[in-house]
Amino acid sequence: MQKVLVANRGEIAVRIIRACHDMGIQTVAVYSQADAEALHVLHADEAICIGEPPSQRSYLKISNILSACQITGADALHPGYGFLSENANFASICASCGLNFIGPSAETIALLGDKARAKATAKSVKCPVIPGSEGVIEDVQEALKEAKRIGFPVFIKASAGGGGKGIRIAYEPDEFVRQFSAARAEAEASFNNPDVYLEKMIVNPRHIEVQIIGDKHGNYAYLGERDCTIQRRRQKLIEEAPSPILTPSLRKKIGEAAVEIVRAAKYHSVGTVEFLLDEQRNFYFMEVNTRIQVEHTITEELTGIDLVKEQLKIAMGEKIKFKQKDITFKGHVIQLRINAENPANNFAPSPGHLEYYIPPGGPHVRVDSACYSGYKIPPNYDSMIAKLIVMGKDRDEAIAVAKRALREFHIGGVFSTIPFHQFMLEDPKFLSNDYVINYIDQLILEGCTFTPGKVS
Repeated sequence: MQKVLVANRGEIAVRIIRACHDMGIQTVAVYSQADAEALHVLHADEAICIGEPPSQRSYLKISNILSACQITGADALHPGYGFLSENANFASICASCGLNFIGPSAETIALLGDKARAKATAKSVKCPVIPGSEGVIEDVQEALKEAKRIGFPVFIKASAGGGGKGIRIAYEPDEFVRQFSAARAEAEASFNNPDVYLEKMIVNPRHIEVQIIGDKHGNYAYLGERDCTIQRRRQKLIEEAPSPILTPSLRKKIGEAAVEIVRAAKYHSVGTVEFLLDEQRNFYFMEVNTRIQVEHTITEELTGIDLVKEQLKIAMGEKIKFKQKDITFKGHVIQLRINAENPANNFAPSPGHLEYYIPPGGPHVRVDSACYSGYKIPPNYDSMIAKLIVMGKDRDEAIAVAKRALREFHIGGVFSTIPFHQFMLEDPKFLSNDYVINYIDQLILEGCTFTPGKVS
């Protein structure tokens, strides 16, 4: 591997470029016209424009990305997260073009990207799964019959969905037919695939995900879990590791289950197995994300393992240099997503010119970002400004560091989610670890504006 083209943008592109440079690997940045002055373009050894601002005409346009590889002589491609990172067809095309796709094989992506097949894989290794339909259901009457068997409320999920998209909820039979038809139409529009399946809605769950790693020689390990329960509309806002609700024995059990799932799928690379934890602390398999995660940073700080470098090494055919018994945790880590959104106005997007951008520093603070003073946040993509990662010897100290870092974080010209995080770090339920996955959505319904100092 001599030259890696990073088929992404923003902070994850910067993160990958840095890892490549640490390893002496040349990098190529691709960018849309909206990203001509983006930080990943400045950091890479080479940069090439791949199209107009809309993703469909740039970061999702496979022919343009492959042309960029050919023009620059890149022999490997890192997809980052989002965009084409979990597109099995793209991974297959890369392989057929002689490009080293830095991620799992196309076959594995296809297997685990199909929610029904992924669930069957989990069941094959005796991992608990959420009760639901056996595969996709096309007929609405058959689906209604199945929903009654499973028991309401039920999720209607797009088989090709992801990232919280393509999901509808039916709380009773009377609304099921309408939601089923709407879910199929949404799935067709969003993913070009109308297939949906049914899943029992776990009431008041916590969202736990396990970081796994596997090489091409059959070696696997899990690197602990992340608690991603603080979400808005299924989009994560705060992640922490280790989870404050898992016991050591449950951590071992859920970690080993995650490894067995990816082993059965012949997975190689880093990845994440997501679970729901019910009120009785029973865990259920949700899905596998076959890519690097936004929140990979907290696992890196917790374990001291550079996940992006591990991805690169695995893609080059190297064996993992550590075993499960070598994995240790250091303290507690929290990640806060700083987005260009207005929490006081239902998190309305706030793209625009960054008049100033002054990130925090000091002990136990890490900031992953692609922003700088004067940068213009385009309206075409994800609204993330930065990921603020803080560490402490325990959860209380990590929260104290987070409060200090947020006070030092100065952003001008756009709204940001900093006030939301300041609110949450004073919220009694968050501080006492007494919350579930719909907590933020419920606060919004109650009219909360997330004003710091006015906790619920």
